[in-house]
Amino acid sequence: MLYPIKVVDIELNRPLETIVGLEGYKAIKGLVRLHNVPIGYVDLPITNDICPAETISKIILQEHSWTIIQHLLQNGLATKIHLNSLRLEDLFEIKPAENEGESPLITVAICSRDRATDLDLCLSAITKLDYPNLDILIVDNAPSNDATQNLVKDKYPQYRYVCEPRPGLDWARNRAIVEAKGEIIAYTDDDVIVDSDWVKNLVRVFLKNPEVMAVTGLVVPYELETEAQILFEKQGGFGKGFATKWYRVKQGEKIPWYLLGTGNFGTGANMAYRRQIFEQVGYFDPALDVGTITNGAGDLEMFFRILKAGHPLVYEPKALIRHRHRREYNQLKKQLINNGSVFSYFVCAIMAYPEELLSFVRLGITWLLTWHCKRLLISLLHPTQFPRELIWAELRGCLIGLIRYPQAKKNLAQIIATQGNFIPDRVPRENPQNDNWQTNQTGVVTIELTQAIQPLTQITNYQSVHIFCTWEGKPLGSADITNNYQIISTTRLIEAIVTNLGLKLLAGSAQISQDLLWSQAVTTLQQHYQPKKAAANTKLPAHVSVSILVGTYDRPKDLRNCLNCLVAQNSPHPVEIIVVDNHPDSGITPPVVAEFPKVKLVSEARQGVAYARNAGILASSGEIIVTTDDDVTMPKDWLENLIAKFSRADVICITGNILPLKLDTESQKLFEKYGGLGRGFEYFEVSSEWFERSPLHVVPTWELGGTANAAFRAKIFHDPEIGLMDETLGPGMPSGVGEDIYLFYKILKAGYTIIYEPAAYVWHRHRQDMSALRRQLYNYSKGFVSYQLTTLLRDRDWRVLPNLFFYLPGYHLKRIYHRLRGWNDYPISLSLLEITGNILGPLALWQSYQRVNQQGRTSSQTP
Repeated sequence: MLYPIKVVDIELNRPLETIVGLEGYKAIKGLVRLHNVPIGYVDLPITNDICPAETISKIILQEHSWTIIQHLLQNGLATKIHLNSLRLEDLFEIKPAENEGESPLITVAICSRDRATDLDLCLSAITKLDYPNLDILIVDNAPSNDATQNLVKDKYPQYRYVCEPRPGLDWARNRAIVEAKGEIIAYTDDDVIVDSDWVKNLVRVFLKNPEVMAVTGLVVPYELETEAQILFEKQGGFGKGFATKWYRVKQGEKIPWYLLGTGNFGTGANMAYRRQIFEQVGYFDPALDVGTITNGAGDLEMFFRILKAGHPLVYEPKALIRHRHRREYNQLKKQLINNGSVFSYFVCAIMAYPEELLSFVRLGITWLLTWHCKRLLISLLHPTQFPRELIWAELRGCLIGLIRYPQAKKNLAQIIATQGNFIPDRVPRENPQNDNWQTNQTGVVTIELTQAIQPLTQITNYQSVHIFCTWEGKPLGSADITNNYQIISTTRLIEAIVTNLGLKLLAGSAQISQDLLWSQAVTTLQQHYQPKKAAANTKLPAHVSVSILVGTYDRPKDLRNCLNCLVAQNSPHPVEIIVVDNHPDSGITPPVVAEFPKVKLVSEARQGVAYARNAGILASSGEIIVTTDDDVTMPKDWLENLIAKFSRADVICITGNILPLKLDTESQKLFEKYGGLGRGFEYFEVSSEWFERSPLHVVPTWELGGTANAAFRAKIFHDPEIGLMDETLGPGMPSGVGEDIYLFYKILKAGYTIIYEPAAYVWHRHRQDMSALRRQLYNYSKGFVSYQLTTLLRDRDWRVLPNLFFYLPGYHLKRIYHRLRGWNDYPISLSLLEITGNILGPLALWQSYQRVNQQGRTSSQTP
């Protein structure tokens, strides 16, 4: 289940504050920014419908401390303020360098078709752009009505409106080239919200680097409210990372095959060009992109032509926009099919540049195998969060994309024949060679970092530059930049210096170890970003009710001890205790329960722990359901420690540690050597990423604990993706065990979070004699196989097969071998017993199915 995620900006230049108003959300996707520059994402938990500032600070520093330090150092080196040293304490308030000198006219082109509502939101953000010299152009592409024209006329009369009747996004883009007044054209779509600094950051790249002909920028999600939007972002979205990237190939040479995947450079919703480049490489291909049968890739094909002509393309994440992803599942499916248009771009490029054929073939095969086919195979091996239907859709789109471009060219010819053509013919692709490219020399430059850093202008005779950096004349380190016979701007130079020298910049000329520098830097960040306000209350609200379920089968002494511990729990929550008698005919349990007037007794005559627990679940009223066994006891703070993390909205299950009450007998000691019931003393949490972490190994849900010490949100038992415990599994059934770990499996498969909290511990009374231990291990071994076969039969999780036929036998053989060598003292007889149980697991599961078919399954709708 993909729940709504709140998308927020977190500006580090302002005091961190608790995020409130998060009702209905299960998590936060925060875009971290420093002086408005994007740093990276953080995924934040929600606690009691808020996200405390302390949590925000902690997670940001855990994940982005080094990135923050890099940006602070870049700002420090770029400032005109003279700094005797680069101390982090002095850098927090230094802002990134602003554009200096001219502000050239920029044409912002918004191409739209019949989406006036979306366009209104886009233009509203355009009005907030922080740039003084703008030419805003709305290109209305083959409209079916006059809604767009009226919107611009009535609400945005200061902007220019142009109608382009020929259908196709690239026709609209080309119309913008013809109509543009600026020498730089910035393109965006009508379904985006631009950042106020978007144009300013695009322009900075062009001004600092005269050789750059194209710039793309960062695209982040505007919202993640629906399943389709979250799935698209899980697919990778439009984002290409938070680091500036340069792409360039020697003019006239074949492009390396891995660079032909120009979708990695950016997207057409956020791209800008010098207008003059179109006179050299030609206009956008109207046979590509939305509005044609290819349905995309016009931007990718243009990126390819920029590189083919020998010009640099820069990805600048500071140029930020927010994209409104498709909200409906069918819209997403259609979009993924249309993503196959990248293969139409391949065909288009091969037709124009046949020498690139083999490179495109290599890229296409690699992409199909390592992305589409790999994900499809994984989805066939085990359940995944991303639906297989969408993987098939995208793969089908790729195959369609291979055959659509020729037909699109025919359609284009018909349009030109009937409506004319304003696009000039593409110029010959042979361009004058730059003689400088014939050499391959490296220049050497020394830079004194205590002085103002200037652009490197005297290095245009070199393909690359080796830069020595000094501090007060003492060598500090070096950096290499491939400049391709162009000047190196101050911004690019500083980024390379910080990337290569890193923490050495904080030491200056002093001799300080890297470990000490890192420790000091992290401490400084923690002190600076420490929230100023008092900590928020993150405890689980006292009004949340809890039901504790205890299943029992004629063990009065154990039950009495357990109930004494349960009624003694220190908890502010409304608590009901339910005992489920799994053998009511004996009459043994009711007298014990009668000793505890507030304890509720429920009877379930069908034998089996899962039957008993399901009966208790349906009889309970608590928002949280806690399960335990009658042979455990617990301290008075157990319940509060176990349920505390339910204050987090994404947590659906919590398990705790299970310790041995006594280790007096040989059987009790051997059970601990077998593995016991405890899962260690370290806190951890797992989610769907853990569930999908390996396509070859089963999900080891047995590492999460057991329902002898577990708590759940009650609503999951009515969730169709999860439901009640599987009654074919568990003690009391031929299968032996497995009802709890299969419930964990279903929770993770549905996309929820499970926490293991060792502070919530209970004591378990292990079997005291060897015969009881042997029965227990035999049942565990049957249940282990029964559980895995259940995931195979019901969930089509084929990871079970290598585990059952390779890893599990190997585990037993290894342990027997170690016993023979004297490396452990686990009895071989018990290993053979476990092997026997494993072998009989399939039969035991079949017997359990037969019994459940006779006795009936419990439904979550059962009264």
